[in-house]
Amino acid sequence: MRSDPAGPGSPITISVVIPVYNDADFLRTCLRALSQQRRPADEIIVVDNASTDDTAAVARAAGVRLVTEPLRGIWPATSAGYDAATGDVIARLDSDSVPPVDWIERIEARFTADPDTAVYTGPGDFYNCGPVTAWLGNHVYIGGYFIWMGLWLGHYPLFGSNFAMRSRVWAANRDRVRRRSNDVHDDLDFSMHLGPDERVVLDRTLRVAISSRPFETAGGLGRRVAWAGRTLFSGWPDYSPWRIRHRSASRRKRPLRTR
Repeated sequence: MRSDPAGPGSPITISVVIPVYNDADFLRTCLRALSQQRRPADEIIVVDNASTDDTAAVARAAGVRLVTEPLRGIWPATSAGYDAATGDVIARLDSDSVPPVDWIERIEARFTADPDTAVYTGPGDFYNCGPVTAWLGNHVYIGGYFIWMGLWLGHYPLFGSNFAMRSRVWAANRDRVRRRSNDVHDDLDFSMHLGPDERVVLDRTLRVAISSRPFETAGGLGRRVAWAGRTLFSGWPDYSPWRIRHRSASRRKRPLRTR
């Protein structure tokens, strides 16, 4: 895992990480969309999270890099992918994400043009649902996430289906996040740990298509809401975002030891 690009203006390399559990059909569509990018990824990493379907076979057929993570959970799988990534920038999609042809191209342009951008994220547009569900998903579910979590955290949160970060951001936070937990939202937990100098840019025009699965059952939606509460409030108050930011700021201000 590289710590950062070689320098300002240097070409950057981009790794795309996709954690997957029993989503072979969605993964096939996602990988097809990545194969059609105007600016191809330098590497694509599929993390097979102990799937029992054809996930591994789909990844191998597409010629992408396959990583296995036996500990079930979105955070364990995602963190295994980040650890394996070799790019200067690590981009993240879910298996049901369908990026447009200019997705990687725009990520490259943002990180090349703006050295102060640490994380670049955008929303999603729900597919396989009616117009009312799509509107509620886009404006209430995702829109509300960015608004309310932004107020809570003091900066925009990451959206796990559609974001990219400099590899140094993961290197700085990989041992602080709850990467072995299988019952928290990885993107929200990661957002809580970002330091004051790790600038998150929200671009509402950087969009990917995402499945409407969260709204298919009340139980599925309720589980996601419960995970959000657990992510925010377990370990309270020591795990509150302002306590974490205070500790991060203290670490950054602490003078280096000399021998």
